[in-house]
Amino acid sequence: MSSPPTLAQLARELAEQALAIAERGGHPLTAPDRLQLVGNAREASVLADQVLRICVDQSRDAGVTWQQIGDLLGVTRQAAFQRFGKPIDPRTGEPMDKTVHMTDAALRARQIAEAVIDGRMDEARAHFNAQVLEALTDDVRGDALAAVAGLVGAFEGFGEGEPFVRRIGDHTVVDMPLRYEGGEMKARVAFDADEKVAGLFILTPEAT
Repeated sequence: MSSPPTLAQLARELAEQALAIAERGGHPLTAPDRLQLVGNAREASVLADQVLRICVDQSRDAGVTWQQIGDLLGVTRQAAFQRFGKPIDPRTGEPMDKTVHMTDAALRARQIAEAVIDGRMDEARAHFNAQVLEALTDDVRGDALAAVAGLVGAFEGFGEGEPFVRRIGDHTVVDMPLRYEGGEMKARVAFDADEKVAGLFILTPEAT
């Protein structure tokens, strides 16, 4: 088994992709060349993420805190840990699997959140697990949406930006930006191991 690339190797590859983008981007390009530029940019993005992860790992090994890393990246320490941390399962003592196995999690989360906000509860409830099915009654839904309306007014639609999908413990969690007349919020949908909705919330954008 080959060893993983080092930080220096990844940085060199990233520099090569950046140089290719700079060289191609400085000249008039045809459609195929533009597509190649997209490929270079995608590869650079992947390499940059790998470089960032190694730098975070090395910083943690050197004693840098999650708070310091979060401050530098412009996120909370919890968000930094969720992206880069390597949690240990207290039940087994083994590293926890952070791989998102639900390939359609973002799409399903949006459809379910939209159904709940629009009042199409029969459609939404088909995706709930037993606990949420019992807890999220029509009265609870109405009270929750009224509380949100009291804060930010009427719902106007989903906001800009891609859904944030991650694995937390045994759950797949999706955050999606929401637009209201008086401000921004976000919807959070959590799926359990059976891919049923185990939690559904409307939160402030900074909520972790």
